[in-house]
Amino acid sequence: MKNRAVRIRHTLIVVWTIAMVIFVYLPSLSITLASLTSSRYFIFPINKWGLDWWRKTLDSIQIHQILETSVVIALVVTAISIVLAFFGALAFARYDWKGRSWFQKLILLPIFFPQSVLGLALLLWFNAIGLQLSWQTAVFAHLVWIVPVVTLVISIQVYSFDPAIEEAAYDLGASRLQVLREITIPVLMPGIFSGGLFAFLLSWGNFPLSLFTTGADTTVPEYLYAKMVAGYTPGVPVLGTISTVGAIVILIGGYLVMLALNRRRRAGAG
Repeated sequence: MKNRAVRIRHTLIVVWTIAMVIFVYLPSLSITLASLTSSRYFIFPINKWGLDWWRKTLDSIQIHQILETSVVIALVVTAISIVLAFFGALAFARYDWKGRSWFQKLILLPIFFPQSVLGLALLLWFNAIGLQLSWQTAVFAHLVWIVPVVTLVISIQVYSFDPAIEEAAYDLGASRLQVLREITIPVLMPGIFSGGLFAFLLSWGNFPLSLFTTGADTTVPEYLYAKMVAGYTPGVPVLGTISTVGAIVILIGGYLVMLALNRRRRAGAG
């Protein structure tokens, strides 16, 4: 009787998981199908298949510029976020100091702001100080919202970090730089890597902050929104498919890298 109940529960979990995956990814599948049609608008069932819109989109100089802008913003945001969040996470979860509780509250506050309101506030501030809007101002805007997220991700790893490991290294004569380079960073690498993935994907797909702060530069989410509002072309589902597939590749690649890092760490510990 007990085994039967376990089998039923396992079956229900599998069915529920499959249903959720279909529910979440079915819209993305429709975007891919829309990019493979030769007609201007998506009609199902598809009468004529083709890769014409893929060729036109990938040959577009404007699309190349948009992709380059989005990639540059995401990479810069990721690099800066990792550095700021790493030290912020140590202050957040590793060390006990006066004002730590206030720091923990304030560092997470931007996460709860509506991004449109935060984008508008940054736009007004940039205009007040006379700063011209560009992809650089978008980087700053993304950092305001993404650094707290990455800090929280790395802090989860910091909470499981045993300080006795660092203390043992100090007792053996290691300097602060050696401990940081050879112990702290390797131990926290899974959290750092996960935070970097979060930063890149959140920056790549961010629309509200980019809309208010990029100025004449255009990112992929802005282009997709503009084309959906007016002047729709099948290049929209093509670019959407590229973004979706790219995110999947990054996540799977990141997962494989994490497995390799964990395997290497266990081998070194053994």
